[in-house]
Amino acid sequence: MNADGAEAPRPQTVLLLVNTRSRRGRSIGAEAMYALQCLGCTVISAGTSHGAKPAAVVRQHAGVVDAVALVGGDGTLNAAAPALLETGLPLLVIPAGTGNDLARTIGIPTDPHEAANLLHHGRLRRIDLGMVNDVPFFNVASIGFGVDLTRALTQDSKRRWGVLGYMIAAIRALSRLRPFTAWIVHGDETHVSRTVHVAIGNGRHYGGGMIVAEGARIDDGRLDIFSLEVSSVWGLLKLLPSLRSGRHHAWVEVRNLASESVEIRTRRRRSINTDGEITTSTPAVFRVLPRAIAVFVPLGVAAGREPDTTSVSAS
Repeated sequence: MNADGAEAPRPQTVLLLVNTRSRRGRSIGAEAMYALQCLGCTVISAGTSHGAKPAAVVRQHAGVVDAVALVGGDGTLNAAAPALLETGLPLLVIPAGTGNDLARTIGIPTDPHEAANLLHHGRLRRIDLGMVNDVPFFNVASIGFGVDLTRALTQDSKRRWGVLGYMIAAIRALSRLRPFTAWIVHGDETHVSRTVHVAIGNGRHYGGGMIVAEGARIDDGRLDIFSLEVSSVWGLLKLLPSLRSGRHHAWVEVRNLASESVEIRTRRRRSINTDGEITTSTPAVFRVLPRAIAVFVPLGVAAGREPDTTSVSAS
């Protein structure tokens, strides 16, 4: 089926884009290649090592492929997003990163064979894309602690420690925690927030499984924004369980908003993290592009709802 529910031809020629720098990229890419060939697909394989940028590779093959199968994590998906938006090619996600938050949000199986089988045995679902200063993001953009965490989370630590690398990086980032002032412009209102972290979520999951907001969806046409108005490490640690579950709206230390667009200004220029990559800076305008990209998902994931697990059957 296509993204609107009607029958559509199954993709036959597929660009297999592999992040060979990811922790398991090469081996998972080989398994995905075999699985796609077993479906009868013609596979054009390309890697993103040696300086090849995902968006450039997608644009290069746009006229000869029917879909893009991307083997990597959220950072690689983020880097490919501009070309996916421009070309309109549907996306097959084959998780091979550390957090795999987009895959978690849309219910992609962690097994590469099951994920690849979605190309012919799943369905297309249209999802939103967030934009900040014309930089796209699938999951979340952040200012403050999220940027410090990204800087502390090196490629080497991700390769060596996987998800545990997030915990090691978080300890390092906590030592640098400093409050700052953010002006959050929402419609006709301006909120002045003394904060350590501002997050703007398009999807549901971020940071290796944390939840942006309890009711967040990646196809609801809105951004979920929260600001952590704490002044110390202990204040942040107190909030962590609620941040993990997305139930932080009940805390007075957390300012919550939801909107199609929001502007954030800071006293001095601050870096912005999009899907785990530092890509732009304040002042920044955030907006949502509704139903911007089509992705292959399992048949069992109901439209408009997020799955309960990433271990959804591909058939």
